[in-house]
Amino acid sequence: MNEANGADKERQKAEKQKIKKEKRRLRSFKAVFNILHGVYYVCLSLLFPFKRYGNKRRFNDREYIFVSNHLSWLDVFPCALATSKPVHFICKKQLENSAAGRWVVKMCQCIPVSRDGTDVGAVMQSIRYLKNGESLAIFPEGTRNKTDDIFLPFKSGAVMISIKTKTPIVPVVMAKKMRIFRRVRIFYGDPIEFTDYYDKKLTAQDVENCDSILKEKMIEMYREVNGGKLTLNTVTDEETEIK
Repeated sequence: MNEANGADKERQKAEKQKIKKEKRRLRSFKAVFNILHGVYYVCLSLLFPFKRYGNKRRFNDREYIFVSNHLSWLDVFPCALATSKPVHFICKKQLENSAAGRWVVKMCQCIPVSRDGTDVGAVMQSIRYLKNGESLAIFPEGTRNKTDDIFLPFKSGAVMISIKTKTPIVPVVMAKKMRIFRRVRIFYGDPIEFTDYYDKKLTAQDVENCDSILKEKMIEMYREVNGGKLTLNTVTDEETEIK
């Protein structure tokens, strides 16, 4: 009986320590995230400004998965500024190959993943963050798009995590790569939920269908923000210059 009580107390102690550790982690993450917001508004908003289109509200009411096309490392800022709440970014595992990269991953609490998409630990960590009320940002192309194509092929991670956690996806589409002293147009879409697939065993075809729906929506947004044109080179520097 005494042994059982002792084991029970140890479990309770471990649970309290776990909760305290999680609270410290979240406080630290919020502090870093607030600093990033400040850096953008004070510095980057002058050097790399953008104009917001579409859904202009702040996504503060719950956790979200922000899904964006990927043209440069600056793409993290439009996703982060969509909400006042902390956002965890999915990043490539190779970022940890350098000391500076490891520091960024640790400080910003990014989630490194393998490019082949087989990192189960990263998926589970993403799910834990979402269940804790924290948001994610994912670039489904997996790497920066340096081609003339609108988007590179999508990887299915964002859709799969969205369905498993019943978390809405907010699509974010940049008309053009951010460049110094050039205002770029960015379209924020309405949240997308794949409710027909909730609580259902997903097949590969289900995931492919949802990926196609998401990609088509983002192409539609790209067309709208570019005035109906569908190539990356259609927005000129003169059109995006700060007025």
